Amino acid sequence: MLAIIATADGRYRDPWHPFDETTPALAGVLNDAGFDTHILPVDEALDNLTTAELLAVNAGDPWRHETIPLGAPTAAVHGLDAALGRGIGVLAMHTSLASLRDYPSWPVAVGGMWVPGMSMHPPRDDARFEWDPSHPLAGSEPLEAFDERYSYMQQFGTRDVVATHRHDGHDHPVVWTRQHGASRVAVDLLGHGPESYESTSHRALLARLARWAARVA
Repeated sequence: MLAIIATADGRYRDPWHPFDETTPALAGVLNDAGFDTHILPVDEALDNLTTAELLAVNAGDPWRHETIPLGAPTAAVHGLDAALGRGIGVLAMHTSLASLRDYPSWPVAVGGMWVPGMSMHPPRDDARFEWDPSHPLAGSEPLEAFDERYSYMQQFGTRDVVATHRHDGHDHPVVWTRQHGASRVAVDLLGHGPESYESTSHRALLARLARWAARVA
């Protein structure tokens, strides 16, 4: 099974996220889950999805760079659309919901978006997240990680929530799955730093999400 990780490069980098550490950590989880994992910069990755069973995205917000021209390569935009059309599995990690803003199908596919001025997160801490026990991918062990807890994300369409956290009196989804056309999509808002990938429960969840999205499980 081929998994391609679209990772931060150029305009998809930012000063807040250690992508050079989290992308290899994500690749390690996918390799352990049975995938042959290739890492490519975002625009190149989305132009090379023809034979991939899984697209994982770990990248930042390209619109935070005022000196870098906006717009994605046309071939890459068409590549993502074609992959979604044929039913590629998708695993969207952490800040990827603030990324791929030049790909119109992306926020609709993943079912959410980070909205500047509204979305936020408390400081990173040793957090415990609550499973929705009705979801088949929920774990039997507590989901714990040293991580950020994304809150007040904009929602697009329906989604099946796997795990939440509570902040300011509200329950905020941090992991969900959804069907988008022919594609299975899994969203995991955890994964800010390498510490998150050291969590046994988070690694186990990632493996389940990836295999579900790629229709292995």
